[in-house]
Amino acid sequence: MVQPPQARDSRPAQSKPGALQVAGAVFWAFLGVRKAKDHDADAASLTPLQVIVAGIIGAGLFVTCLVLIVHFVTH
Repeated sequence: MVQPPQARDSRPAQSKPGALQVAGAVFWAFLGVRKAKDHDADAASLTPLQVIVAGIIGAGLFVTCLVLIVHFVTH
């Protein structure tokens, strides 16, 4: 007896977000400007660990840039 083909899941397959997607989400979060559609997509695909790590790295880069700017301006 031939079995019918299995029904495929109608939901789109979520791929693992890349580093650029995570960095972009954190960058726009730092600025406070984000489209609701993009925010919802990021919330569905990013894990809290990815966002926390990217946020710490982003904050470190931001502080480093500020320190370098102040150093070059004052010297």
